Amino acid sequence: MIRAFLAVVLAVIVLAMSSALAQQAGGPDYDAWDRMAAQSERLIANDDTTAAQLNQIRGNLVDWRRRFEEGRNVNADQIAAVQSQLDALGPAPEEGATEPDDIAARRSDLQEELSELQAPRATATAAFERADALIRSIDQELTERQVNELARLSTSPLLPQNWALAASESKRLFDGIVENTRSRIAQQANWTQLRPRLPEVLGYLVTALLLLTLGRHWVDHLPSRLSARAHDYSRAVVAFIVSLAQIVLPMIGIYLLISALMATNVFGPWTRPFLFALPVAGVILFGSAWLVRQLFPTRAIAYDTLNMSPQDRTKARWLTATLGIVFAVHHVASAAFLPLSGLVERNQHLQRVPMDFAEGAAVVWHFVLIVVAAVLLFRLGSILRKLKAEGDRAGGYRHRVLSLAGMATRIISIVAVAAAAIGYVNIGNLAIWPWINTLAMLGVLILLQDFIADVFNMLKRGQEGARDGLAPLLIGFALVLLSIPVFLLIWGASLTELAEYWNRFRQGTTLGGIRLSPGAVLTFLVVFAVGYSLTRAVQGAMRNSVLPKTRLDAGAQNAVVSGLGYVGIFLAAMLAITSAGIDLSSLAIVAGALSVGIGFGLQNIVSNFVSGIILLIERPVSVGDWISAGGQQGIVKRISVRSTQVETFDKQQVIVPNSDLISQPVTNWTRQSRTGRIIIPIGVSYGSDTRKVARILTEIIEDQPLVTIDPAPLVLFRGVTVDSLNFEIRAVISDIGSGLGVTSEVYHQIVERFLAEGIGMPFTTRDTWRLGGDEPDRTSPTDPQIPLPLPEIPDGNEIRDGKRG
Repeated sequence: MIRAFLAVVLAVIVLAMSSALAQQAGGPDYDAWDRMAAQSERLIANDDTTAAQLNQIRGNLVDWRRRFEEGRNVNADQIAAVQSQLDALGPAPEEGATEPDDIAARRSDLQEELSELQAPRATATAAFERADALIRSIDQELTERQVNELARLSTSPLLPQNWALAASESKRLFDGIVENTRSRIAQQANWTQLRPRLPEVLGYLVTALLLLTLGRHWVDHLPSRLSARAHDYSRAVVAFIVSLAQIVLPMIGIYLLISALMATNVFGPWTRPFLFALPVAGVILFGSAWLVRQLFPTRAIAYDTLNMSPQDRTKARWLTATLGIVFAVHHVASAAFLPLSGLVERNQHLQRVPMDFAEGAAVVWHFVLIVVAAVLLFRLGSILRKLKAEGDRAGGYRHRVLSLAGMATRIISIVAVAAAAIGYVNIGNLAIWPWINTLAMLGVLILLQDFIADVFNMLKRGQEGARDGLAPLLIGFALVLLSIPVFLLIWGASLTELAEYWNRFRQGTTLGGIRLSPGAVLTFLVVFAVGYSLTRAVQGAMRNSVLPKTRLDAGAQNAVVSGLGYVGIFLAAMLAITSAGIDLSSLAIVAGALSVGIGFGLQNIVSNFVSGIILLIERPVSVGDWISAGGQQGIVKRISVRSTQVETFDKQQVIVPNSDLISQPVTNWTRQSRTGRIIIPIGVSYGSDTRKVARILTEIIEDQPLVTIDPAPLVLFRGVTVDSLNFEIRAVISDIGSGLGVTSEVYHQIVERFLAEGIGMPFTTRDTWRLGGDEPDRTSPTDPQIPLPLPEIPDGNEIRDGKRG
């Protein structure tokens, strides 16, 4: 075993030296790489290789892989130049065909040169793939070891002998701390030794006590005092920024306190591990206290972050604060004397007390802390899950998320206690403590999203809707994405694993023969955004500066602007695809399959799109035209790719599909010009002079300013009915949009002239008889009389359909 261990250590040293020599050489040394890769494969297959050694090998492999990745891009400019020359020669002749000798010789030279330039890239690519495979093997091996350690069954903490062992080990730990401290104090009791350090100790100690007592009390009330003097729109921002001092100031006090205690040289190897664990424990303790004040305040400064009843808010505040204390105790115990839970070997560098704490005693300590934390978590989860019914207001998504987290909290609490009781202490620890951190991280994200919204509200000085705008929403979503690595770290991922995830993400993935990477996607988005912005700028310049100075009408100007938009967006998309290095040739099969879907499922959309193009080119309908289509009349306001927007005369917006304007009859009242004809019917009573009526109507219509002279208006005697003599005015006006106004004015003048000239207008009368009466009553048709059959009238007056002539 010792020989195997020494062999592994020697191999690791050789690998590290070979990696350093290869880096000093300035380029990949493939001979050294082959030796290192072979040695790495043997070490990975050796079960005696420790996790620390595997991590060191992995670090060397990552350095090699990075250099090979750089080597895959060598000679890029030369390869592009040679490839362009080959493309200029045209495609190679098909089998059996020939080409001129000089072109064939040139093609052969260029292909040989291209092969020489591509050879280093091929070698680097092969080495890169081998290094990447070795790194994956190491990651898989480390993952398997972590899973095995996680699933390791320890002795049950419920056994009585383990509780007795825990008491004995705890007493031994306490005695060791007391004895070590007493001996250290006895060694430092000489005044000569303490005097030089006394000012430093007193300075640190007094400052720390002031910060942890008076300073902490002052900073706890500082947000409310300062926010009371701020404006309503800036109060939340001031309160949040100032509240961060509730963490910073006590942490400074903790650091000074530890410095004071360490300066005494009284604390030795039995007590230093506890002191070294205090800073992180302080962050946990004061951070949880800060979260309590922000999420569950006794009295909200600006608004309530969560909708909760006062009783639930009080319970949640107490439970969260107690959880922070338990979590801080767990961290100190784990860092100082409890054995590791098995998953986090990277924490082995922490200093521990110089005693081997028995496993049976350790599982009891872990179990006690897990049970206490689980009980608190279960009760907190019961409160959080009730937020679902109270989260219907704006931002209710956070209540739904916390409600789901509350339900998961209850389940995790039960599972953790059950697993720890059986003996799977590692599973219990993995379930409880990372989940507490997860809940805390969710709370921090909620507070940060509110802070961003408050910042926008302050910048816009409390403008309505500023907090609920699109920009705060997008920034909040970006925060959620950026928090993913933090959640991975919470659940046990290491920094090397995160670096590997980022490397995989940066390399991208292949979809349909296209290599998509973050760089390519970012390049595409940036180039397309620039092209789109330039297109909109050109459209704005043409619409506002250039086209108004031309003789084009409004419809033609709109068609030009829309056409520029389509062409600009298409060119921007093509340029973005080319800049991102996306090869569209590999999408030929996919495009062929999509064409079938377009032919069936998307045929209406395609039809409307093509119809929109036809409308812009042929312009049978333009913006500003008065049209009648689909039973609707109105003015065309906008023509887009899919539909046309028409505003009716009732100021309603009607969306008409473009295909309807192409395939169905459409009346365009103002297509060529705005002139149009109006027809005004009018009736006069019997006995009127028809010639005089025609003359009066002619004078009235000719006096209208919008009526054209050529063609001149006409007054026609259209017929004789039982009720009236019917005339009709037909006139062409210069603006058909004013037809209703002209008609109304003509009717006004007709009534005035007919009254002045004594010309009567027909009206309808009805004769009714009351039961028992002799004379008919003249009543209007709306009188509530009982109609009777009309008797014969001997004087010869004719009645038809209840109307007297």
